[in-house]
Amino acid sequence: MPSPHRPHRPHRPRLRKIALPSWLPLDGFILGLVGTVALAALLPVSGRAATVTDGATTVAVAFLFFLYGARLSTREALDGVRHWRLHLTVLVCTFVIFPALGLAARGLVPYVLTHPLYTGLLFLCLVPSTVQSSIAFTSIARGNVAAAICAGSFSSLLGVVVTPVLVALLLGGSGGGFSADSMVKIGLQLLAPFLAGQLLRRWIGGFISRHRSVLRLVDRGSVLLVVYAAFSEGMTRGIWHQVTPARLAILLGVEAVLLTVMLTLTSYGSRKLGFVREDRITIVFAGSKKSLAAGLPMASVLFGAQASLAVLPLMLFHQMQLMVCAVLARRYAARAPEAVETGAGTGTGAEGRPGTRARTDGAESADTALTRV
Repeated sequence: MPSPHRPHRPHRPRLRKIALPSWLPLDGFILGLVGTVALAALLPVSGRAATVTDGATTVAVAFLFFLYGARLSTREALDGVRHWRLHLTVLVCTFVIFPALGLAARGLVPYVLTHPLYTGLLFLCLVPSTVQSSIAFTSIARGNVAAAICAGSFSSLLGVVVTPVLVALLLGGSGGGFSADSMVKIGLQLLAPFLAGQLLRRWIGGFISRHRSVLRLVDRGSVLLVVYAAFSEGMTRGIWHQVTPARLAILLGVEAVLLTVMLTLTSYGSRKLGFVREDRITIVFAGSKKSLAAGLPMASVLFGAQASLAVLPLMLFHQMQLMVCAVLARRYAARAPEAVETGAGTGTGAEGRPGTRARTDGAESADTALTRV
């Protein structure tokens, strides 16, 4: 019998909320990239507006690398030197095996890939590994989070110098070569702001930590500006007539093979090298991934007017690696032994010393970590 104090209301069926699958990490930044590309296709800048946009992009790139330098803790990187075998393995995957696979893909030109798309694919193989997403997925999979932080820091530090040098050596005229103009651009727009951030970190590190969320919006906005300028340039030059839907589908297939090969090599290779489970997880996620945030600004400096097609393979690979690694991280977590889940176990490395235990006591949940990728 209904309560006399509450009017009787007819039962209404509850509507279910429509949500994306948990394994599909399409965050706001990815959607922003897609929207920026669409905006550049509909409203590309030209003339004087293009000149102003290029100037703003130059400032944005310099500011991005200043923030990268100010965020990376040199002390954390130096503390990780004792785990040198793991970091060396990740660096070899990032700057040796990936470029070797990129060079091997040269045989796909021109029958499978056009030369501009191959240039972008090779550039993808030369950029450093990610920091945030490697840490997030390592945390989800209950791996060695401390080692993931150090591995990402090492890769970013070396990538500021190594990636432009590799582009000059392997891409030649496509990337500007070793001309005086290109080296001055690299020094002024990439290396100098990065070093300035490192030098000033002692005084501004606290400010950056307190305003991390605001600065994340600023640097993501800078990346979107770089994307808009690059794709606008591509539209005005008619570059997009070279890319058909069939070519894009083929490119996705090639990148799927590339990611599969790297995930397989890092998984079985780290096992053969005798790493403990937590360290193997770190190697898989840090050694198989590429940084969109670092690669886009570098491309704008190194490729100039050709940057639009150069960054297209990297943008596609970035989303692919997020989706695949999200599934893989949850599978690792589901198979984690009880000792790792409770934080009670330690591993023994190949050299007989105790391995660094995964930081599972303060590890993030899967959903929380993915929101920061």
